[in-house]
Amino acid sequence: MIKVAVAGCAGRMGSAVVDAVTAADDMEVACGIDPHGADAGFPVHATVAEAVAAGGFDVLVDFTQPDVVAANLAAALPAGVDCVVGTTGLSNEVLEGLAAQAAPGTCLFYAPNFTTGAVLMMEFAKAAAPYFPEAEVIEFHHCNKKDAPSGTAVRTAQMIAEARAPRVSEAPGRETEIAGAEGARGALVDGVPVHAVRSMGYVASQEVIFGSLGQTLTLRHDSWDRSSYMPGVLLGIRSVGAREGLVVGLEQFMA
Repeated sequence: MIKVAVAGCAGRMGSAVVDAVTAADDMEVACGIDPHGADAGFPVHATVAEAVAAGGFDVLVDFTQPDVVAANLAAALPAGVDCVVGTTGLSNEVLEGLAAQAAPGTCLFYAPNFTTGAVLMMEFAKAAAPYFPEAEVIEFHHCNKKDAPSGTAVRTAQMIAEARAPRVSEAPGRETEIAGAEGARGALVDGVPVHAVRSMGYVASQEVIFGSLGQTLTLRHDSWDRSSYMPGVLLGIRSVGAREGLVVGLEQFMA
């Protein structure tokens, strides 16, 4: 039985993780971490450091906030707790630095997206990138998302850039933005324009638009409910115990 601690257990994603872990036959919620949480049939600690001191769990799942996730991992990894992280906003450099602090045999698993459809979309984008000179990413999220662009969009752009190197886009960029409308061409992530839309009505959606002479190819993934993330989260929980160091992307466990 895998003992799981859920950081951000009182939030919307954290609550969904608690329900998914509780329903699984091979794992259970050992405790929650949330400064605003109340006892819900398991102990709830105010901080990860407090939970680590109490002990009793194998894996920490973190769906918190970009401004607290690094400190959470810094408390768990040196103690030998495997971590499954869905909180975005961490750079590769920060992730590598945190993984370097981990106790031997400990895994830091970070997924920009836990839905299998989004992972496949990124893989399809990687496959298409060498054949199209132009590519842009447009992501749509709910209005309460704390970071922009999304971790999925950043990872998609990075994968496109790696797959099409050394090709560089010929499309007009920031130099064409008119005065007072700076940002119209989006943020450049490794040379790929990325646009972030925030509005009520969305959970998480993303389009990748490829263009070449006389044709376009559009890849789109839509997530309408947080339950779509849970199979990926459970796969991460089940898989981290057999890995060590930094692992990025759910596709690493889907093979």
